[in-house]
Amino acid sequence: MVSSDTGSATSRNGGENPIEKLLGWGYWVQGFRCFPWLIVNFFLKDGLNVDPSTLQVLQNSANLPMVGKPIYGLVSDAVYISGQHRVPYIAFGAFLQALSWLAIAISPPSMSILTFSLFLLLSNLGASIAEVANDAIVAEMSKKPQSSTKSSGSLQSFVWIASSLGGVLGNLLGGIAIGRISSKSLFMFFGLLLALQFFLTISIRESSLGLPKSPSVGIKKQLSELSVALRKPEIAFSISWFAASYAVIPALTGTMFFYQTEYLKIHSSVLGISKVFGQAAMLFWGIVYNQRLKSVSSRKIISAIQVTMAIFMFSDFLFVRGFYRQLGVPDALYVIIFSGVLEVLFFFKILPFMVLVAQLCPPGCEGSVMAFLMSAVAFSLIVSGYLGVALASYIKVTASDFSGLPLGLLIQAACTLLPVYWSSCIPDDVKSVSKKKD
Repeated sequence: MVSSDTGSATSRNGGENPIEKLLGWGYWVQGFRCFPWLIVNFFLKDGLNVDPSTLQVLQNSANLPMVGKPIYGLVSDAVYISGQHRVPYIAFGAFLQALSWLAIAISPPSMSILTFSLFLLLSNLGASIAEVANDAIVAEMSKKPQSSTKSSGSLQSFVWIASSLGGVLGNLLGGIAIGRISSKSLFMFFGLLLALQFFLTISIRESSLGLPKSPSVGIKKQLSELSVALRKPEIAFSISWFAASYAVIPALTGTMFFYQTEYLKIHSSVLGISKVFGQAAMLFWGIVYNQRLKSVSSRKIISAIQVTMAIFMFSDFLFVRGFYRQLGVPDALYVIIFSGVLEVLFFFKILPFMVLVAQLCPPGCEGSVMAFLMSAVAFSLIVSGYLGVALASYIKVTASDFSGLPLGLLIQAACTLLPVYWSSCIPDDVKSVSKKKD
């Protein structure tokens, strides 16, 4: 069943829009995935008694299937199933996710951490496949002749807002439910939600989406086309910069999670509200970008976001040193506002960058290029997480000793500023790039 907002909009147009139904629900569920993962964090900390570094290693290792996105994109572009090459992959991804979370929900209490980790890997494999197909549909729609840059950005903003709405609800429900409802029941709920997505997806025929017609080609030819696309300087340099802008930042997410919950004794509901605040900020960002910033240079927007991230990290340094506490600001209030926004600031860059890449992407290999982009981001985030573990070890942060955390936050802020100095790798104007080709 489609959401009320989408349903009312399509009913006014005289019928249900299948592409809004498919993408709206798909990206909403994608955003709602924060619901079980918030519970997983507390399960690892309280149930398995892992330390901050181990928590972060497990979090990042579970994201390894995301690195395989180019492969899923190539298969989706080249291999048609019953004349379709997007919808079946979204359905298969939803099926794998439902299978993994339902298996966790009905597993015995003695389930090992290895088994638990394998189910998480399976879930992320399904999520990766579904995301690749969803992103490819968005990219393909932006290449239709009647689509202007504005309509392309509108579709990007639509799915961004759908994902943000899912994130808001997922974090809110997760923060409230932890400690009140058993983890297995919550995992079961999410698994059933994914099963609903599976049945909704298989009810939609790809021919009703109005996707541009493109002939089925072999994977070898698709690899060749992807290689040609990635050899284009404007695409290669842009993706390289974007991936490096994440990889050079040593993430301290696990350490900050322990600092907030163990040292400051912040309640899980406060963390849930913090994440809701962050998702609301993402939603607001999607609306502002769609209405005000689509005509602004992507380079300027992305560079400004990078600098803002560094400012927020320096603010975290002041927070850990007790600066805001001395001003009378409660720890919980800072966590809700500043920590919530900083967590999503990492992803603010994705919206303008995806719009840029969709415009640069050659016809016929949209799925492969977008998948390669998201794979590069996923790999960079994993590298960032492992660098964070190394930094936490260097500053000697443990589950009970956070004396070195201020230094770590300063190093993190400095590393965040580095990519700004080579932001010229991002094209300042897509039209100027086209003129140079001519």
